[in-house]
Amino acid sequence: MKKKYYLLTLLILVSISSCKKFLDGPQPEDSLAPETYYNTAAQLDFALRSVYDILQSPEIYRTKIHYLKGFEADEGYARASNFNIYLNSNTHTASTADAFAYWRDLYKGIARANVLLANVDKNTGIPQTLRDQIRGEATFLRGYYYFMLVQSYGGVPLVTEPTTSIVNTDLAKSTDVEIYAQILKDMVAAEALVPKITTLGFNGRISKSAVRGILARVCLSMAGNPIKDVSKYEDARKWAKMVMDDGEAGHQLNPVYSDIFIKVAQDKYDIKESLWEVEFSGNGTGTFGGDAGQVGYNAGAVQPAAPATVGAAPGYIWTTAKMYNLYQPGDVRRGWNIMNYSFVGTTDVKSFRAAPANQAAIYSLPIAKWRREYELVSPKNAALTPINFAILRYSDVLLMFAEAENEISGPTQAAKDALNLVRRRAYAIGGIKAFTITNGGTGYTTAPVVTITGGGGTGAVATAVVAGGTVTGINLTPNAVTGFNYGTYTSAPTIAIAAPPAGGTTATATSSLYMNADADISPTISKDDFRLFIRDERPRELCYEALRKFDLIRWGIYVESMQGIANQATLDGLTSHMIAWFRATSEKHLLFPIPGQELINNKLLVQNPGWN
Repeated sequence: MKKKYYLLTLLILVSISSCKKFLDGPQPEDSLAPETYYNTAAQLDFALRSVYDILQSPEIYRTKIHYLKGFEADEGYARASNFNIYLNSNTHTASTADAFAYWRDLYKGIARANVLLANVDKNTGIPQTLRDQIRGEATFLRGYYYFMLVQSYGGVPLVTEPTTSIVNTDLAKSTDVEIYAQILKDMVAAEALVPKITTLGFNGRISKSAVRGILARVCLSMAGNPIKDVSKYEDARKWAKMVMDDGEAGHQLNPVYSDIFIKVAQDKYDIKESLWEVEFSGNGTGTFGGDAGQVGYNAGAVQPAAPATVGAAPGYIWTTAKMYNLYQPGDVRRGWNIMNYSFVGTTDVKSFRAAPANQAAIYSLPIAKWRREYELVSPKNAALTPINFAILRYSDVLLMFAEAENEISGPTQAAKDALNLVRRRAYAIGGIKAFTITNGGTGYTTAPVVTITGGGGTGAVATAVVAGGTVTGINLTPNAVTGFNYGTYTSAPTIAIAAPPAGGTTATATSSLYMNADADISPTISKDDFRLFIRDERPRELCYEALRKFDLIRWGIYVESMQGIANQATLDGLTSHMIAWFRATSEKHLLFPIPGQELINNKLLVQNPGWN
């Protein structure tokens, strides 16, 4: 890169102990030289905010990471064919603007961290504990930005000191191994300095839980391709286990999957489940101006522009049949993650879709993980949202632990227990699994009323299906959240079917419930099958959270998986621009190209393989 001297940006002061939207306020509009700065706690705080600010960049978590960089990989695709000018299409070049913008903003964050770290001890009169916390957060963020760079570009120039001269600024790449070594050094140092998440009381700043969880992710990345340092499975397991065993933090899964994403839409912190979030707030205008993002707008449930109570979202990301078909009956995550309803006109009334008529129809289903209807700020901005983006969730930690444990020791009980925690939360345990018609009855001219009672619970609503005067089936009625209303029971409830209107015989039926065994992994599963199961469970749980591409790369199956989507879509009868995009994927796409502008500025840089 062409190294430049980045002056620290000055942000509006918010108390360093605040647990409300750490990065709220106007964007940076001024700069100050280090020689006259870093003399007060407030100035260190301002400087730290400028390092965090990169997370909110349009090139990072504000906008493009959700739908224009292709990080969803085989989980989904951008529905708009004119998005072929972005990285998601796999038709980009070294001159594509986003290849440079992503690189530029991550290096901005690194430069800001370097200057802050060089000056954090300028005034030793500032309490040591405060300086150490700021040091820890800035050091971790520098490591995290390098992690994002090395995942996307491979080896890059390594800069850990402020650049104070424009002379002789050319710098060759460090290897990916060297970059990872620096990442580990930074993050391990940070882990000892940052506070516990319970001390912070919110998840918008770096805590020990966040550092440990991301260290597990870094180590899993190193254990796979291209580094293939399998010793790092041990470290991944260790860091994940530290999160799991932290009794003070008490991390646990939110018992309701959909509630995770409702909470981020409503600016409610859940530090048990969500370990680290990029914070956004407000509607971009007026009293609630705040620092709005686009989570839920570009990649969220399609919603009409009116009424204002709903909030607009064009739904730029659609699912793939592969993603849709990963889910099994009883898994409530599909009904939340993939849109199974539409709004009636411009109202906030939902109309639930029937199951896709064929495989081709699946590809036109938008994703629905982030839903603007739950936002509390009103009126809603046409394109800006207050929805936070979770970088790290506890379910990811459990899955990382299970994966690492399996690679080290096979599918131990500890690995299966961690996986089963995620699986059981995902399933409608105690909900109605099936209805069995024991007697279809006779004489029915219309669908009779179905009454569900007993079973120590409530909640399920169902309708009967009649053919030839006989009840042939019973279907659960959709609800407004996951699309299915299974109810919750401790034993199978009683099913009563109303008598036919005149004459005939009354139909009868029984019910069965989903149990833990429906969700749990097979107790006799092999190591290889457990590995494959994890590779499917991660997208079921974490789809569209900007993790899938890098998982496929570290597993060594990225190109194969992307090509497979193109082949499957063709077999499914789809005719879409997405087929060409997926088919264009080759080995060179394991990395982004080094931006052409950087190759011009820095004569020691060399292009990544295949991009010349």
